[in-house]
Amino acid sequence: MAGALAAAYPGSTEVPDEYRRACRLLSLSPPPETVLTASYGVAVAGSLLAAVGVWMLRGPVATTLVFGVLGLSLGIAALGRYGVPFAAEAKRIRTLGAAPSLVMTLALGATLWPSAERAAAFAGRAGDGRLAAELERHRQRAAGTPRSGLGTFASAWGDRFPALERAVGLVESATAAPAEERPELLGRARKRILDGTRDEMAAFASSLRGPATGVYAFGVLLPLAMASLLPAAAAAGVPVTAPVLVGSYGIALPAALLVACCWLLGRRPVAFPPATIPRSHPDVPATARPSVAAGVVAGSGGWVLADALVAAWAAPVGALGAGVGSALVVHYRPVAEVRDRVTAVEAGLPEALSAVGRRLDRGHSVEAALVETADETPEPTSSVVDAAVARQRQLGVDIEGAFLGPGGALAEVPSQRARRVAVLLDAAATIGPPAGEAVTTMGEHVAALRTIERETRRDLAQITETLSNTAALFGPLVGGATVALAGSMGGGERFAAVPTALLGPVVGWYVLALAVLLTALSTGLHRGLDRALVAYRAGLALLSATVTFLVAVVATGLVV
Repeated sequence: MAGALAAAYPGSTEVPDEYRRACRLLSLSPPPETVLTASYGVAVAGSLLAAVGVWMLRGPVATTLVFGVLGLSLGIAALGRYGVPFAAEAKRIRTLGAAPSLVMTLALGATLWPSAERAAAFAGRAGDGRLAAELERHRQRAAGTPRSGLGTFASAWGDRFPALERAVGLVESATAAPAEERPELLGRARKRILDGTRDEMAAFASSLRGPATGVYAFGVLLPLAMASLLPAAAAAGVPVTAPVLVGSYGIALPAALLVACCWLLGRRPVAFPPATIPRSHPDVPATARPSVAAGVVAGSGGWVLADALVAAWAAPVGALGAGVGSALVVHYRPVAEVRDRVTAVEAGLPEALSAVGRRLDRGHSVEAALVETADETPEPTSSVVDAAVARQRQLGVDIEGAFLGPGGALAEVPSQRARRVAVLLDAAATIGPPAGEAVTTMGEHVAALRTIERETRRDLAQITETLSNTAALFGPLVGGATVALAGSMGGGERFAAVPTALLGPVVGWYVLALAVLLTALSTGLHRGLDRALVAYRAGLALLSATVTFLVAVVATGLVV
């Protein structure tokens, strides 16, 4: 398919190096030349179809169709040219979200074994994300040479996150330093990655207010204010036709808002990505049939209620918002519940590590320390510890097997942070009481990471809450009032230039698009990009926006 589309482009294409790197990062099967040329081919084919349509077809419906084909083809072309680098950048951001934990694991490895190679191997084994896999790849490439792979790994990611390169360099220096200097160097490495993460997020939060205000003004206030003026504009002789409305509010404005949201999300530095919940998790439905059924039922109900209580034009809006919103909520709610449990388990890790570390310092074994730790750890972390202790006693497995083995205590808690803790505790069980300081240090580091996450979200909260409230409540409220007021100003259906039967669905569609785009932007800025989290919150926003919009239409109509 990509090859056929590439053949439609008559010219030659020069692929930038950045585009090649993006294609490699995304593991795209077609060559970068084919992907880029195919996007240009879509633009050429769409433009030719639009030109033929202008020459052969007449009428407002045909004009709308022609502009729709042209806009869709240009949109796909832009997605191929600029969407690929953006998707790669988003993947880098998510990958680098694990940088503070990876550096901490490296530092712990260097504390337990003063060897760069063993520290890199420990960190690669402890993590299951892309960043840990990249470290392991660099380590394996350096096998058999005097190097450990840490230097090449740090250089590969240093341009995107300089603090990572400096912190990894300090860890590597610590492994070659005298024993008395090693703790100071490792402490500086941990501090460097934490300070770098905090500084980048604080700088981003302070620079976000202006662009976010622009999105709010030009994506919400101005378009909805313009919609309220359409009857007056039509009365003054300004042509306000169906193609103009559909092209502007149905295509152009949502597309512009999508580009603005992508630009803002692309500027977000290192994220704290939420845990990825696999579809194979036992608490997540294996099929999408329940969500599809819920969407069909809710959509049918939305159609009937909107038609009966508002107007016939409102039925498609009610069906689309209620149907899609319900399907997303039903499909992703189990994922959200599992993620909430993961977050709760991670919240108790610092206390658990501190308790184990203190007992190791007193000469206890890790196994004995875990038995007593459960009483000092909040739920649900204490239940996970109890399950690991019981599994070890019953099956005689090691610490890692008790937590991470088949049916282990963390088998249904997909948390990279908890996984690293389990691997560390297994290593501490092998080393014994001398590992107590390392375990305590990791507990302090996990607590520091949680503090930075809270600070970051607090700094972004005012902006993200405004966007969320606008998506779910304020935008639909203004949009519904605008439609009702425009209908009363123009005499409703008697005002042929801008009939409510056209303006209502167009503004309703734009309100629903706002609910999805602003919610995705708010969630991505606040929590990092995650498909399940964005989809779940977008579903909730769609349900709220649909009800608010239709209620605003009815309520404003009663008042005016």
